[in-house]
Amino acid sequence: MSWPGAAAVANGEIRSDGGDGPPVVVKLGGARAVDPAGAVGDVAHLVANGRDVVVVHGGSTAVDDLLADLGKEAEYVETPSGVTGRFTDAETMEAFTMALAGQVNTDLVTAMKNAGVDAVGLSGVDGGLLTGPRKSAVRVVEDGKKKIKRGDHSGTPKAVNDGLLTTLLADGYTPVVSPPMFGMESENEGTPVNTDADRAAAAVAGALGAELVILTDVAGVYADPDDPDTLIESVATGAEYDALADAAEGFMTRKVMAATEALESGATAVTVADANVRDPIVAALDGTGTRIERSAVVEESAADAAADAEVDG
Repeated sequence: MSWPGAAAVANGEIRSDGGDGPPVVVKLGGARAVDPAGAVGDVAHLVANGRDVVVVHGGSTAVDDLLADLGKEAEYVETPSGVTGRFTDAETMEAFTMALAGQVNTDLVTAMKNAGVDAVGLSGVDGGLLTGPRKSAVRVVEDGKKKIKRGDHSGTPKAVNDGLLTTLLADGYTPVVSPPMFGMESENEGTPVNTDADRAAAAVAGALGAELVILTDVAGVYADPDDPDTLIESVATGAEYDALADAAEGFMTRKVMAATEALESGATAVTVADANVRDPIVAALDGTGTRIERSAVVEESAADAAADAEVDG
């Protein structure tokens, strides 16, 4: 989908100029196979044309590399629902903070600055940007048995300081957001904890009423993960969403989960797309990848009522 009036000729091609429409939240994956160069150029393009952009990034490869340098092996666990995630003990949490909020965030902000973007690096702890309860124990499956594994430092954002983001955007800055988040351990105290970057981006997109673009190392969600010709291009109904959820496997399960959370909390649409194509963000906004409309998650009657209220107001 292109927003009205959002097409401009650039280098002889039609490109979305990004000037109209809601903010864009871009989730940039941290896997080794994801090249951020195209996304950085697109952020510069969109910002130059008046679109508000927030970048949220991961950095799993950087964390694993640092752990290896420290002589510690990364530990991944499987939940009873079949989702695989990092187990973050105290030592891993230190490496996680150094790698993501330190190296990866600084490198990405530097790349944005060199592209002409007035970027500001933030962790989820800064200003209480991403806040939620710390999860110190997780349910896992080991050798076919369900167990409780303790000593984890993780959490899921339950609150977003959107005022901080809107203030920065209004002043012309582009926030570049990294985990960790602020994990509450009591009513008044918290600590930095690991949080999934896809779900962090979903929380930000929902809070801002933004369009979320999740960039990864594949073209989108496939009906058959082994067949690249089965890309699911559009998801607009509940039945289409059910088919999408059934098709998602492995790391894509978490991305579909994040898309669902974003749409339920106020995002306008979510697109899962390839980070390594030319103009990846602009291409996603113009319809490449797997686009999930809010109508696929929010009941049509509720969506219609919200639209009526907006018109009446």
